[in-house]
Amino acid sequence: MVIVFNPVAGRRRAHLLWRVLDVLVANGVRLELTETCRTGHAEVLALKAVKRGEPMVVAAGGDGTIAEVANGLMGTDARLGVIPLGTANVLAHELGLPFSPKAVAAALAFGRTTTLWPGVASSTQGNRLFVQMLGVGFDAHVVRRVSFPMKKLLGKGAYVLRSVAELTRYSYPPIRLRLDEVETQAASVIVSKGRLYGGRFHLTTDAMPGEPGFTVVLFDRGGPAAALMYGAALPLNLLGWAPGVRRVRANRVDFIGNAPVPAQADGDPVGCAVTSVTNARAPIQVVVG
Repeated sequence: MVIVFNPVAGRRRAHLLWRVLDVLVANGVRLELTETCRTGHAEVLALKAVKRGEPMVVAAGGDGTIAEVANGLMGTDARLGVIPLGTANVLAHELGLPFSPKAVAAALAFGRTTTLWPGVASSTQGNRLFVQMLGVGFDAHVVRRVSFPMKKLLGKGAYVLRSVAELTRYSYPPIRLRLDEVETQAASVIVSKGRLYGGRFHLTTDAMPGEPGFTVVLFDRGGPAAALMYGAALPLNLLGWAPGVRRVRANRVDFIGNAPVPAQADGDPVGCAVTSVTNARAPIQVVVG
C-alpha cells in the first residue's frame, strides 16, 4: 500500500503515524511512504499510485488530505485508507474509523470497506472534491482567517478564538442559491455529506454518505448575535436544530447572483467564487476495518 502523508496537517500527531507503520511493517505489510509538499500534491501522488496498479492508497492527514487522495482515486477500483492525523478528523468520526495505532493498522490490513459518494464544488478556479462538507459564509471566513501556527498550538480551540474575533468583522452578506429547482436565501450555508461537523458535533440526522445527494443546512439569521448563538449550539449538538436553521435534501446546489462569499471544503479554504455543488461522478470505497 502507498501512504500519502501531509506533514503540515499531521505534524502534531506524526508519532501516531510512525506507530501505525511499525505495526504494519512488523506484520509483513509492504508499504511506501510519500510526503506532500504543496496543495493538491496528495491527489497527484494518489493518481500515480493507482496508475502503477496499487490497490489501496492511504491518506495520512486531515479531511483536506483525504479529499485530495479521494480525488486521485476517482474512477478507479483502488480503495481509500485513512490514518486520521488532522485537527477535527470529521470523516473518520463520521464513518467510525479507528484512531488507536494498532486498530488503524489492523483496519488497513484487513481492508473491509464502506461506500462514500463525495461531492464536487465548482468555481471559476476549477472543481474541488469534498468528502464531508462544504461551507459558504461565516464558517468559511473563520477557516480562512485561522493561521497554521494558531491551529498547531490550540487545535480546535483556534477556531473558537478566531470565531469570536471575527463576529463583528464579517459582513454577513445574503447568499442566494437554488436547491435542485427551488430558489432560496440564507446568511450561511453548509452542504453536508455526513451527520457531523467540526469533529463529533451533530449537524443533521438524515445524511447518507454512501448515496448521491446532500443535506443542505441553511442558517437564515445573520449578524454577530446569530453567529454567537449558532456557535453556542454547536458543542451542545443542537446546531442543526437552532432557531432559524433549515435542513433540505438536494442533489444539486447552485449559488446564483451573489457577491463574492468565502467558501471552505473539508476545513480548507477554497476561495470566494463557488458556483455549484454536484455529486462526484462515482463513489469510492473507504477502508473501515
